[in-house]
Amino acid sequence: MNKTYIIAEIGINHNGDMTITKKLIDIAAVAGCDAVKFQKRNPDVCVPEHQKQVLRDTPWGWMTYLDYKYRVEFGKEEYDEIDRYCKEKGIAWSASPWDMDSLKFLLNYEIPFIKIPSAMLTNEELMRACASSGKQLIASTGMSTIEEVDEAVRWIKDSGCSDFALLHCNSTYPAPLEDLNLKSIQTLRARYGCRVGYSGHEFRLGTTVASVYLGASVIERHITLDRTMWGTDQLSSVEPQGLIKLVKGIRELEIALGDGEKRVTQTELPVRRKLRGY
Repeated sequence: MNKTYIIAEIGINHNGDMTITKKLIDIAAVAGCDAVKFQKRNPDVCVPEHQKQVLRDTPWGWMTYLDYKYRVEFGKEEYDEIDRYCKEKGIAWSASPWDMDSLKFLLNYEIPFIKIPSAMLTNEELMRACASSGKQLIASTGMSTIEEVDEAVRWIKDSGCSDFALLHCNSTYPAPLEDLNLKSIQTLRARYGCRVGYSGHEFRLGTTVASVYLGASVIERHITLDRTMWGTDQLSSVEPQGLIKLVKGIRELEIALGDGEKRVTQTELPVRRKLRGY
């Protein structure tokens, strides 16, 4: 089988700290991930008006929600350093644009793909713009009906994009085991005939490895230095040792799956001669 493309989702788990960011990039590279990914927003556009002045208790003290979003948002200086550091470490990077300004920003870099977060799957303007960008497109389908996915795929294809992947996803953080519904991976592949994958938010690692058996060729998992760190996504993220185990499990499964042709292997021949005499 083809090698599974593994994305380590840093998202906003860096908490606006470049030192944390580089440690997470290091971990993803050591584990053998293919890429790290971030979230890119223009807070003025993405934060609803009624939320902007709401006070929030943060590690940096009480501040408005808008100020908090700016506090953890990286700009050109930080992304220039991310771009340089990832090249140094031999790992790709990209980000999920949450608005048109952020898409325009990201296209200044030689990123290998654009990732649509589940929340933006029904945003026609953004979906069409991403699909028209000339980049490979990966879209998560969490909290979406099959009709909404149908429409998103139509927008993608109408925009001339044929190189895209859909990721099955449950957008609960963390996602309950009984809600994962991994067989939806097969549903997406059968219905749309495109590459499919899995974006997991569960505590477990085995379920994500199992998604590869079901046909996932792209895997995305949030990563963190420590699940007890401050931040909304930390608890449903994978810690360093877990990430290493996850990537190893996926790579071992790829080897073990084989091609499906029943044959006597070279390692079986001595056993066959010993037990059967021929």
